[in-house]
Amino acid sequence: MLSRTADHLFWMNRYTERAENTARLLDVNYQTSLLPQSEGVALAGWQGLLSISELIPSYRKKHGEIRSIEVMDFMVKDESNPSSILSCLGAARENARAVRGALTTEVWETQNQTWLEVRRMIKAGEFEQDPAQFFEWVKFRSHLSRGVTVGTMLMDEALYFMRLGTFLERADNTARLVDVKFHAVESDFYGAANEKDQEYDFYHWSAILRSVSGFEVYRKVYRDVIRPERVAELLILRPDMPRSLHASLNEVVGNLRMVANDQSGETHRRAGKLRAELQYGRIDEILATGLHAYLTQFLDRINDLGAHISRDFLVPMPG
Repeated sequence: MLSRTADHLFWMNRYTERAENTARLLDVNYQTSLLPQSEGVALAGWQGLLSISELIPSYRKKHGEIRSIEVMDFMVKDESNPSSILSCLGAARENARAVRGALTTEVWETQNQTWLEVRRMIKAGEFEQDPAQFFEWVKFRSHLSRGVTVGTMLMDEALYFMRLGTFLERADNTARLVDVKFHAVESDFYGAANEKDQEYDFYHWSAILRSVSGFEVYRKVYRDVIRPERVAELLILRPDMPRSLHASLNEVVGNLRMVANDQSGETHRRAGKLRAELQYGRIDEILATGLHAYLTQFLDRINDLGAHISRDFLVPMPG
C-alpha cells in the first residue's frame, strides 16, 4: 500500500476517535457540573479538561479566564482549535475524501454525513440547546463509523491501518483521562473524611467510569463499591475492558503484526514490550511507584510509538 494512502486511513480513524473521546470528556464534565459543588471544584474540572488535551495555553490566549461555557465552545466548535470536535470531524472527513477509492461507499458516506450533520447542528444552535444530547450524537456517529468499517471493509492493510489509528488514539486518551482525573483527587486514596465527601467521591468516580462506558462493566467485574484503585486497575490493566490501556495495546500489537514490513521490527518490539508490561503489571505496584509518573511515561512511549509507525509506514513526519 502507498504510504500516503496508509497515512490518510490511519489519521481518519485517529481523528474520529479523538472527536469521540473529546465528547466523552466534555459530557462527564458537563454532567458533573450539574451536581452541587463549590466554584473552585467546578473550575478545577474545566481546567483539568483543557490540561488533558494540552490546550491551556491556546485557550488562555483566546479567552483568558477559564469559564465553563467558553471551554465548551472552544472544545466543540472552535475551528482554530485543531482538537475541537468540529475540527476533528472535519479532518477525518478530509482524510477520507483523499482516499475515497480505498473505502467502501458506506464508510465514505458515514464520514461525509457526520461532517455535514455536525455543521448543520452547530449552525442551528442544537449544541447550546442540549449539550448532553449533542455529545451522545458524537459518540453514536463514532460507534457507527467503527461498525460500518468492520462490517464492510475488506480485511486487508487498509482496515489494519485504520484500526491502528483508532487504538493508538484510544490508549493516549484513556491514559490522559486517568492521569488528570486521579491527579485532581489524590486525597481519595487516603479515604473520604466524611459522609458528604464519600457521596461526592461516588459521583466523581461514577462519572469517570461513565465517560469510558465503564460503569456497568465495573459493577459486573468487581460487584463492590467504587474504589479508586479498582477504577485505575479497570482502565489500565484489564484486557477485557474495551477502552483500557491493555485492550488498546492488544489491538495495536495485533494490527502492527498484520502490516509488518522489513523495517518495522523495532516498532513491533516496542509495542510488544509496552503490552507485556500491561499484561504482567499489578495495580498495587503501579500505585506504589506513583500513578502520575507511570502514566506520564506511558504517554511518552505512546507518542514514540506513533512516531515510529509514521516513520515505518506513513508519510514521514517533518523535522
